Amino acid sequence: MGDKANAHPGAAGRATAADHPASVRNVVLVGHCGSGKTTLVEALALTTGAVNRAGRVEDGGTVSDYDEIEHRQQRSVQLSLVPVEWDGIKINLLDTPGYADFVGELRAGLRAADAALFVVSAADGVDGSTRMVWDECAAVGMPRAIVVTHLEAARADFEEMTRICAEAFGGDDPDAVLPLYLPLRGPEGPDGHAPVTGLTGLLSRKLFDYSTGERKESEPGEDQLPAIEEARNRLIEGIIAESEDETLMDRYLGGEQIDVGTLIEDLERAVARGTFFPVLAAAPAGEGARQGLGTVELLELVTRGFPTPLEREAPRVTTVDGQPRELKPCDPGGPLVAEVVKTSSDPYVGRVSLVRVFSGTLRPDATVHVSGHGLTDRGHEDHDVDERVGALSAPFGKQQRTLTHCIAGDLACVAKLGRAETGDTLSAKDDPLLMEPWQMPDPLLPLAIQAHSKADEDKLSQGLGRLAAEDPTMRLEQNQHTHQVVLWCLGEAHSDVALERLRSRYGVQVDVVPHKVSLRETFAARSAGRGRHVKQSGGHGQYAVCEIEVEPLPGGSGIEFVDKVVGGAVPRQFVPSVEKGVRAQAAKGVVAGHPLVDVRITLLDGKAHSVDSSDAAFQTAGALALREAAADARIHLLEPVAEVSVLVGDDYVGAVMSDLSGRRGRVLGTEQTSGSRTLVRAEVPEIEIGRYAVDLRSLSHGTARFHRAYARHEPMPPQVAEKIRQQV
Repeated sequence: MGDKANAHPGAAGRATAADHPASVRNVVLVGHCGSGKTTLVEALALTTGAVNRAGRVEDGGTVSDYDEIEHRQQRSVQLSLVPVEWDGIKINLLDTPGYADFVGELRAGLRAADAALFVVSAADGVDGSTRMVWDECAAVGMPRAIVVTHLEAARADFEEMTRICAEAFGGDDPDAVLPLYLPLRGPEGPDGHAPVTGLTGLLSRKLFDYSTGERKESEPGEDQLPAIEEARNRLIEGIIAESEDETLMDRYLGGEQIDVGTLIEDLERAVARGTFFPVLAAAPAGEGARQGLGTVELLELVTRGFPTPLEREAPRVTTVDGQPRELKPCDPGGPLVAEVVKTSSDPYVGRVSLVRVFSGTLRPDATVHVSGHGLTDRGHEDHDVDERVGALSAPFGKQQRTLTHCIAGDLACVAKLGRAETGDTLSAKDDPLLMEPWQMPDPLLPLAIQAHSKADEDKLSQGLGRLAAEDPTMRLEQNQHTHQVVLWCLGEAHSDVALERLRSRYGVQVDVVPHKVSLRETFAARSAGRGRHVKQSGGHGQYAVCEIEVEPLPGGSGIEFVDKVVGGAVPRQFVPSVEKGVRAQAAKGVVAGHPLVDVRITLLDGKAHSVDSSDAAFQTAGALALREAAADARIHLLEPVAEVSVLVGDDYVGAVMSDLSGRRGRVLGTEQTSGSRTLVRAEVPEIEIGRYAVDLRSLSHGTARFHRAYARHEPMPPQVAEKIRQQV
């Protein structure tokens, strides 16, 4: 790693099916929006020969951000797979969006990958959300490396950026985050800025010059050696500290010159174990250049230092009825177990599933079992169906290149799986299995929509179903209380993309309407009412009179109906009619049109006519009696209250607690957690936290997360209730 010059010429650009898991590397690129992930992917594709010098694939288009929405928004909004080849190794590069609203795409990329490249900008530094993803990777032991981009920016300082990365990612061991190369700068320009023209390999003591667009190796000058040796010694100490050879440090401190080959082997093992995190630098290729700065070094690290799929522990697998199933790690000859990590729709092909195979070999035209469970609360159906696999392909921009098979450890796109959704398991028809799903964030921003026209209404249900199948971070709700269709999203950008996909991909125009929370009404005190329904219009008339008493009950009691009529004032056959009328009116509400709850309604007396009384008449009388009782009583408007848990950095705890109090929230307590973060627990009216997902992100600079759960309904303050009533 760094001891070779141009030993790796660009391999053929067309990705082929891998024949053994050892020849596959699955790498996810992680970083904040604008850090340069997509640019880096295209630079790597250029260096491997997968794209031409104009940065285009051979048959047109770019390798990443090829969706029309991404072009319009000038940012990644979905997971993209770009397979390239280098030194006989197939590298599946998974480019993820950096914006927080698309963290579901990031989680899918983490699931499909075996190692992560954290891309940080020398101009912007490390943000809080990137640190949180680093912690997620650390929790599962995923190997990681860091790539510093935007070295051409004014005041960009690679050494300072390395120090910041060591502080942010090193935890208790900052010496586990060290550079393998140092930038080589050219002469200062008129603006006083010295551009980066190459790299200095610390282990190899070689200079790699990219100024001509091709990587050229040379020896350092005498004046460069002191700086190289200082950084090199620190790197060697960091590598030896992670070495499995406990005698190596003593030998090094004793003055022994450790062989470079031994150091590289120890470095590769430490990187693969996830205990050492090298820092590299990269920059895109200039006009007419064949190689971007640092891309060869990065490809060497990926192919030689990152683990193969054989070294990854597979997620837990069970039978469809929940019995554990033991499988050999990444065995191409084992039973088929694959997972849909992303679902998309192609206007010509239909549904396309990006699949990671964990065991066995997936082949075209085979019949597989599709198992999907665990997302029914987000509008997804449980399903266990057999489906025939269509063509297998490797994506490259908008193009799909046919594959003959996909072995364990590799990724491929599968066409024509009509029922498969993101997170589903594919297994053998005669041996159905189910993989443990990965954790997805809860969508907490509600978006209430309605069809723009009758034609759109006919297509809306199908379009929403397809959106939900593609994106497990989106929850579809048909609210039976407010009668609204609600898309729960992760943020405003997420909802914007959902609306645009409905319009452009499925031809559905929708209107966004104010989101309603499920309010209730109840009686504040005992009240009585008399319902009299008497009409005579020729023939049989209508006659019914009933007297009721209404009294409040504790929260959660619902509606209780009691019959205390004596003497047959209301004939027995009409008592259920009164109850039916009362309950129907309660469902409609008595003041502001919200359902009435938590009351006991007692039928005390009434009158009937031997000819004109009927079921319908007593239903009407019951409803009238309840309305009269409400007219003479004080009615409470009840609002839903949510239990809110906010996990936030210690620096923002005060601001979060103050904000919750301003939303009529009651802070219940705080709890210190790991990583200098605090869990704040509170109860907040749901009407006050409709946009909390957006507001909290702004308040905490993207470093906080929250969870909400319904607690109960409770009386709304009079001044707030009056505003609601005025809107009816």
